[in-house]
Amino acid sequence: MTVTRPLTPGDADTVAELLRVNRDFLAPWEPVRDDEYYTADGQRAVIEGALARPDSVHPRVILNEAGRVAGRITLSEITRGPVQSCSLGYWVSAGDNGRGLATGAVGEVVAVAFSELGLHRVQAGTLTYNVRSQRVLERNGFTRIGMAPAYLNIAGRWQDHILFQVVAEQAG
Repeated sequence: MTVTRPLTPGDADTVAELLRVNRDFLAPWEPVRDDEYYTADGQRAVIEGALARPDSVHPRVILNEAGRVAGRITLSEITRGPVQSCSLGYWVSAGDNGRGLATGAVGEVVAVAFSELGLHRVQAGTLTYNVRSQRVLERNGFTRIGMAPAYLNIAGRWQDHILFQVVAEQAG
């Protein structure tokens, strides 16, 4: 079953509502966002900005079993040349958490990165205590490659992240 599809401008209302409903749930894992981010107009701007950079960003939505949007997954910082690499980020709504959607979505998007986009490497970082996300990555063939101190400003403070990667030759 396909669990992702490309993000479109028509998803702005749905994604904004999902973010509003899940704001507190996602807060420990996300940067601090202004109120505009949680509006349809704010999401429209985010989506249009991502879609305007197809060479560096590949955004998708995660779908639940009923085919409704349950989260987002994005390949970003796509770098060509000798690197052929990108970063992966994702989130799933509280109501759809723990059902394998993130695992399936990561698997699909990694396959897109290696086949459709022709990349060599996908990197992802998790907060040190985000064990569930670490398991999602490991189930998809990612290996831990190190610790990045004060890597991202999450929940209002610079926090350490464990870095993972998978390269095309290792992907299952």
